[in-house]
Amino acid sequence: MIFPAQGNGPYRLLRALGGAPVAAFEESLDKPEKTQGKRLSLIAGQVAGSVFGREAGLTGREDFTAWREAIPIRTYAELAPWLDRVDAGEPEVLTERAVDQLVQTSGTTGKPKRVPVTPAWAASVAGAQRLWVLGLLRDDEGLAGGSALSIVSPAFVTRSVGGLPVGSNTGRMFLEQPFWVRWRAPVPYSVYCIEDVQTRQYAILRHALAADVRSWTAANPSTILLYTRRLREWWEELCRDLRDGTLGRTGAKGLPRRALGSEPAWPWDLRRVNCWKGGPAAFFVEKLPAALGRDVPIREVGITASEGYFAVPVDDGDPVAWLAGHLLEFVDERGREHWAWEVEAGREYRLVVSTEAGLCRYDLGDIVRVTGFAGRAPRLVFVRRAGAELSAVGERVTEAQLQAVATRVCPGVQAVAACIRWAEVPRLRVVLGVSERGGRVDPGQFDAELRRENMEYDDRRETGRYGPPEVTLLPAVAWERWKAARVAAGAPEAQVKDPVVVDEARFEELVRLGER
Repeated sequence: MIFPAQGNGPYRLLRALGGAPVAAFEESLDKPEKTQGKRLSLIAGQVAGSVFGREAGLTGREDFTAWREAIPIRTYAELAPWLDRVDAGEPEVLTERAVDQLVQTSGTTGKPKRVPVTPAWAASVAGAQRLWVLGLLRDDEGLAGGSALSIVSPAFVTRSVGGLPVGSNTGRMFLEQPFWVRWRAPVPYSVYCIEDVQTRQYAILRHALAADVRSWTAANPSTILLYTRRLREWWEELCRDLRDGTLGRTGAKGLPRRALGSEPAWPWDLRRVNCWKGGPAAFFVEKLPAALGRDVPIREVGITASEGYFAVPVDDGDPVAWLAGHLLEFVDERGREHWAWEVEAGREYRLVVSTEAGLCRYDLGDIVRVTGFAGRAPRLVFVRRAGAELSAVGERVTEAQLQAVATRVCPGVQAVAACIRWAEVPRLRVVLGVSERGGRVDPGQFDAELRRENMEYDDRRETGRYGPPEVTLLPAVAWERWKAARVAAGAPEAQVKDPVVVDEARFEELVRLGER
């Protein structure tokens, strides 16, 4: 068993308090078909009477085959007609259950994605989160004795057209944690709602420095690197506030005190860091030991998104598919669809999910790799986003966004290409294809327009996790030469697309072609 009855005191207590997710998870390791069948029955039953369910002809009694036959795989854009009706406040659009709120993240265009939260969906996500915490305590009793620092965003930022609260999933999860987890948080939730970015970051550090932080959780490791830089930058000011029991930037007084040395030094006995480790995050994970001053065990936070929790890190191995949560499907490179018990180790798949919130056969856009199995449940790692997208720290800049911004800042632009310049603070490298040499483009204007176009990019720029872009002009003939070379190498001319989102090697190739 992954979660045995025996163990240290805090682990046994939490296991007893959260027995249902444990039992469901353990069953999924032995009988994935049975576990996923239960999820299908629950989801189909809640969707059948909705607008979406009636249009699809659902009865609520679909088996695995009938579910696929009734519902095609859809992207967010293809589900937008129904999601817009949810946003407008119309009831029972995607599910018969009431929608409590919407969680928001960046979309593929300037309009943010908003996905619904229902009680059953929230319970599924909470069950996965409880398993993650349980695994941490099972492996290290010392984590129970100190504080757990998390970096989250506000659970509420606005209301939809129909009056539904809209906010971040990290903030929502923070507020809905059980009391025995929430009491260990060193930072009051109100601090995460401070609007000024640097004041918020400073306040988070000020509160955290007064506590005995044992674990630090931030989905993206670049966030942890940012806070280590801020710690060094603001050390003297933080020391004064800790000595005086104040938070000068907000005027708060009477806060816990702590004496720190005059030179920046690591302030906590940190026992665990929790963050993404796969895909682009690996670049930043490698930098954590130097930033933290020593090797700290790092555990994945799992395969998660605003749409749900899909694989849970229950030990130091790769996350295990959360088959007692949502209904998961895996589409291989040939477009063949597989259930969790049909996948193969070493293969990559596009993840398709059906959730209790009414997202049915939803193309998440994530490519995952099966690295092995826990029992019969696959272990998964995130590989990359499907399609054309740049994302070093979760900014998720798409081809459509780059092209829209290029058109606005450079009238007459014929092509655009971009890559990531990898560094501790990454940035975009952008070239705009024009017909004549000698023109100029304002990188600041490009940056400002992209920030308006993409809320995630704007957030990373605002918080200092992403640098300003490098933007230059390049003769448009470079793209023509690039395509000609591909055709000469045997690629079908009609299928050769202009390179827009590229890696650094292809970016440099394009620049060389333009400078010939």
